[in-house]
Parts: sequence; C-alpha cells; structure tokens
Amino acid sequence: MPLNLILMGPPGAGKGTQASRLAACLGLPAISTGDMLREAVRTGTPVGLRAKAIMERGDLVNDEVIIEIVRDRLDKNDVAAGFILDGFPRTVAQARALDQLMIGRDPLVVVDIAVPEEELVRRLSSRLVCEACGLNAEAGASLESRCQRCGGHMKQRADDNDHVVLERLKVYHQSTQPLVDYYRSRPTFRAVDGAQAPDQVALDIAAAVEAAGSVGANR
Repeated sequence: MPLNLILMGPPGAGKGTQASRLAACLGLPAISTGDMLREAVRTGTPVGLRAKAIMERGDLVNDEVIIEIVRDRLDKNDVAAGFILDGFPRTVAQARALDQLMIGRDPLVVVDIAVPEEELVRRLSSRLVCEACGLNAEAGASLESRCQRCGGHMKQRADDNDHVVLERLKVYHQSTQPLVDYYRSRPTFRAVDGAQAPDQVALDIAAAVEAAGSVGANR
C-alpha cells in the first residue's frame, strides 16, 4: 500500500535521521524542504530560478514558491508509491495547499515527534554537522571526528548555541502549534515520544505509521 508520510517535530527532534531510516526500510524517497530547494536551484527550473533570486537577496522563500517546488517534486515518478516529507509543511497555508495536491492520492499519515524543550536544547547545543555534506554527527562525536558519509570535517552550526536555540524553538512553537492543531483531529495523525533512544523512536514511528495507515486505508 502506498504511504504518504509527514514527519513533524521541532529542531533537534531527529526528523531527518528518522526519515532516512524509514525511507531506507520502505524504499521510499525522503524529501526535505532543503533538498527540494537545492534540487530546483541546481536543475534551473523556473521556480528554482525564482527561489535562487529570493535567497540571493537574503530573503526567506515564501509559501507560494515553496508550494510550487513541492508540487513539482510530487509530480516525479519516484513518489508513485509514496514519500516521506521532512520539513514541509511548516505553516497551515502550506498544509492546506498540500491537501489540494493530495486530492486523488492516498491519505496523508502525519507523525509528530515530541521532545521536551530541555532535551532539545541539550541536543542542539552539542550537535555537530559535516561542513561538506551537512550530515548530523552520531551521538558522542567530537570536532576531531570525520563524517560517516563523506569523511568531511565536523563543526558546530552557528545557530546551535543556547541563546539561538531557545529563540529557534520559540519561533517553531509559535508557527507550528497551529499546524499540529490542524492535523491532530485526523484519524491518520499520531504522536511519538522522541526523547527515547533513536532505535526505540524508530520502532514507535513504524508502529504509528502502521496503525495510522490502516485507518487511512479504511476511509
């Protein structure tokens, strides 16, 4: 059965890690907003050129452009059996647009990875990323570590200090709580405890997806 999945959660919840694991297990594409933007810009599509011009001005890419990029991405053949979205939608307007894009497709399954704020601050303040490919480091990695994917150098993101982390979480909750509320009443919405070990979170997500998918299939 096709699976159309949205993974939601605050910065540091582990969405990217869990999306990659689930995608490898199910053979589905894991699609992030960043990946879609980079691909659209790289291939020079009309909407990609618009996005590039916006980013070069230092402005945030607006809902209209993001939605168009998602529309183009979901028209590709590799999503025929489903997809895993990480980082989209971020606003209720984007969620409503996605609902329109899903007309005629299987229902959306939405899983929210919930993590207490103090745990998010701890994770983000100690997080390292590869300066070459952007992969998050495994737990316990140091600045002397090398990326497990490409061998690149690890570094701390400039926006992963305590003060900036708290501000990012504040912005996330302000913008995303209405989005969680938008999906919460749907029978295909589930929440999992993201404060557990990654392997347990992965098991809980798989169980949530199975349960929610069964409900969606019976609609």
